[in-house]
Amino acid sequence: QVQLVESGGGLVQAGGSLRLACAASRSSFVIDTMGWYRQAPGKQRELVAAITGGGSKNYADTVRGRFTISNDNAKNTVYLQMNSLRPEDTAVYYCNAHIPGWAPSSGTYWGQGAQVTVSS
Repeated sequence: QVQLVESGGGLVQAGGSLRLACAASRSSFVIDTMGWYRQAPGKQRELVAAITGGGSKNYADTVRGRFTISNDNAKNTVYLQMNSLRPEDTAVYYCNAHIPGWAPSSGTYWGQGAQVTVSS
């Protein structure tokens, strides 16, 4: 089974930076897309950023220009560099990974969540 282990959340002042990391439990998994979602209290989970194995990136409008997603395909690891953080970025951030249907352990997987709190 695929496990995603997240690290790097915490408390930061507005304008500060944090870096999240998420590693899959095995580098041999065939993951075609990894990404980050977030969920603030009372709100729905939303996409923050995603990256394909080929390097194509997608960002939510609210974070474009401030956040950068990157990956290490050999390690099945994805990173989220968050700069110029705002109080409205406060949420639990979830790592997400997708394995295509033709590959072993196909499906969509989620990390346990990392709390990011931005104080004003």
